[in-house]
Amino acid sequence: MASTEKISAFPYPFVENNVYRYSNNAIPLNPPIAIEVTDSYIEELNLKRGLLKMHPKRCFHSEPHTMDAQWEALDLILNQLAEYYPEKFKLVTNGGHWIFNNLHKGEKQSFTFGDPTTLDREPLDFVGRHVQEDLILMMQRDGDLFLDAGQLCFPANWSLYFDAGMSFKEIHTPIPGFQSASLDERILQFLMRIEAGSPWWRKNWSLMAGNRLDTSLETFAEWGQARKKVTKENVGELVHLRVEVQKLFRLPKSNGILFTIHTHMLPLEQFIKHTPWLEQFSSILQELPDFIADYKGISLYREVVLEYLEKELEKR
Repeated sequence: MASTEKISAFPYPFVENNVYRYSNNAIPLNPPIAIEVTDSYIEELNLKRGLLKMHPKRCFHSEPHTMDAQWEALDLILNQLAEYYPEKFKLVTNGGHWIFNNLHKGEKQSFTFGDPTTLDREPLDFVGRHVQEDLILMMQRDGDLFLDAGQLCFPANWSLYFDAGMSFKEIHTPIPGFQSASLDERILQFLMRIEAGSPWWRKNWSLMAGNRLDTSLETFAEWGQARKKVTKENVGELVHLRVEVQKLFRLPKSNGILFTIHTHMLPLEQFIKHTPWLEQFSSILQELPDFIADYKGISLYREVVLEYLEKELEKR
């Protein structure tokens, strides 16, 4: 994709404000599409499948009681692939007999909907191998939400293996200020009120030294050292703005919530070509509190990035 097209398609995460704080920044999702197929589809799908083959326990987890929700997630995603990308995907359903054709990959799968013996893996794991998004199922019970199933290949410095089975608040305990400001409780209550047919979405951002999508906690030794290698000479090429587009769908039958997470990366040298982004992000990063910069892993190279952005601003 040409740089101008990549910039125009990039999900810029900030609104008008030049100050960033943690918040519930979810808005209604319209049109209600859970997935997105980009020019990186084949590359990212091959990467996902490779990670699932090498690290199955790290990249997929499910509890037995999530099977109905997994079938619901498969139903939603396969139907949307066929509806919104008909030149790449076909779905034929005849009662319980389904035939899914991934024309993009040259793969066809026949199965009986609801019968796990007709697929060679669990429904969530199967459908996740046909989309770029990571897929998380939060199941609601006892007045709370629990991470009971997920296919996670491109995490932003967290671990599905570690967080599996945790409640929403337990998962988000490491985020500074979430508990003290009662943000965790407010967001939990918001999630619990999401209704079927009325999905929401939000964007989450960070800076990344490198362009690696798999930044799991388990592989920190492989990618964390790049933070120490950012210099004024390589900052524009090495540092990327990493944005997760997170979409939230209530599953009507199981009452679970499906999170689809699509990760996008853009190097600073391309990002700064759009002057309004350069101006706003420079202000946001300058003002960003140290505790947020620390949590997002920016602190080691923040000053180098700021210097780079300021020099680019002087050129405008």
